[in-house]
Amino acid sequence: MARLKEECGIVAVYQMGRGKQADQANVYPMVVRGLLELQNRGQLSAGVTTYNPTRDRILQTHKDLGTVHEVFRLHTPHKSRQLMEEYAGIAAIGHNRYATSGAADSANAQPFERVHGRMWKWFAIAFNGNLANYAQLKTDLESHGYHVTYHSDTEVMMHYINREMRGDEPPDFVKMFATLSSIFDGAYNIAFINAAGEMVVMRDPLGIKPLCYAVQGDLLVVASESVVHLNLNIDNVKSLEPGEMIIANRDGYRVERYWPKQKTQYCFFEWIYFTNLATRLEGRSVYQARTDVGEQLAEMELIRENKRLGGKLGEPLGEMVVSVPETANTAASSFGYHLGLPVVNGLVRNRYVGRTFLDGVNRQDAVRMKFTPLTDILEGKRIYLVDDTLVRGTTLKTVVAILKERGRAKEVHVRIGCPPVMAPCFYGIDMPTVSELFAPGYLNGKGGKPTNGRGQSVDPSPEALQEMADELGADSLGYLSQERLIKAVGLPPDQLCQACLDTRYPTPAGEARYQESLAAK
Repeated sequence: MARLKEECGIVAVYQMGRGKQADQANVYPMVVRGLLELQNRGQLSAGVTTYNPTRDRILQTHKDLGTVHEVFRLHTPHKSRQLMEEYAGIAAIGHNRYATSGAADSANAQPFERVHGRMWKWFAIAFNGNLANYAQLKTDLESHGYHVTYHSDTEVMMHYINREMRGDEPPDFVKMFATLSSIFDGAYNIAFINAAGEMVVMRDPLGIKPLCYAVQGDLLVVASESVVHLNLNIDNVKSLEPGEMIIANRDGYRVERYWPKQKTQYCFFEWIYFTNLATRLEGRSVYQARTDVGEQLAEMELIRENKRLGGKLGEPLGEMVVSVPETANTAASSFGYHLGLPVVNGLVRNRYVGRTFLDGVNRQDAVRMKFTPLTDILEGKRIYLVDDTLVRGTTLKTVVAILKERGRAKEVHVRIGCPPVMAPCFYGIDMPTVSELFAPGYLNGKGGKPTNGRGQSVDPSPEALQEMADELGADSLGYLSQERLIKAVGLPPDQLCQACLDTRYPTPAGEARYQESLAAK
């Protein structure tokens, strides 16, 4: 069975304190609301585990396939209320999942719960990220008599946590997660809660995935993105530092460092593609970063046109700007503004064509079903088509065809707000093997190895760009440079993971898997 790679969102809420008011608190609605705000991080499944010491089932988990609205029956008020009452609790962890491979099985929905007679050994976990050394960890477990049923990182983590909790004494969470982090290689934000009422939320030592928290009175809220706090009207949001953990119980919370400080490796993709537009990551606005991507892309276009016209001023290649909805909208608007061109809604996305409806449909047909061109606007026009990334090329090739065939656009000039993606991601972003990526086939040398060497992004030649444009059916293609991408994100380059661009993997297992992928070609 294929292994599940998971890029997800997590929420953890604890109503701390004691007394009647605290005892009657119900954080379930807050977790569900938080998961709604993180729906961009996963639409395949969702779930929640609540802690209620007055129930026989102290920990209780509700999870299923579907969007947050579907799993928590938000469109059916009486069913939604029933769930809210049945799963009422003073603390809870929640999760939504986007699996990039493997079966769509409700058993893989999170949180994962392990029931035990001892309350501190009865726990549930939710996880965001990807373990680069999953195969090694799975083999190790199996050599000790474990059976891995669901083929997911979360299941493997659950078994390792269980191993660390053997014995008759409750664990020291700082020491326990320090030990686990010496074993785990990759990206891993973990939310943990047990039936003794102890909650732990930790961020991996490199900080690859985002995680933030805020405290308002006796209420603690931790989430993958700050948009959760914004919509719960909770202020003073802080990023949980890489290598830090929050430990909470009814008496309060504390932030502990379980791993020494080291150079961070924040995933740049979070700013330009994955994260909610209203979120702030590491103090930097996602909206502003995407706006700056558009500006940098426009500056590159002006330089390119200046060279093309021999230093003379002239009309740009396109006369209007269209974005691939919806994550590219902000960059496209900024790109058009800085070129003095109108930005039009040339493509309408059908919001009601969900993932379930598209199961079994090939990617090209799925794209055609999702996008409708506005022929009245596009016909006979020269268009700049702006997208945030170009990974496989299948989607973009189909979109270009839609604009030309059904939209009857005269020319389509594609501009990408990210440098060429040259290598797989082993830390959670859905990037396939080297052979499935679009750019390496045109920009790599013999044996599939980068022609630029390791450690720097590829700068495609005009000839290579035209070959790639021809494959897409476009009239031209342009990428944002790595230097300008870093400028748009607004953080020092050595603090960002850019392995998919320059093949410099931040962990040993990531590097090993990249070398294996080259050897397999």
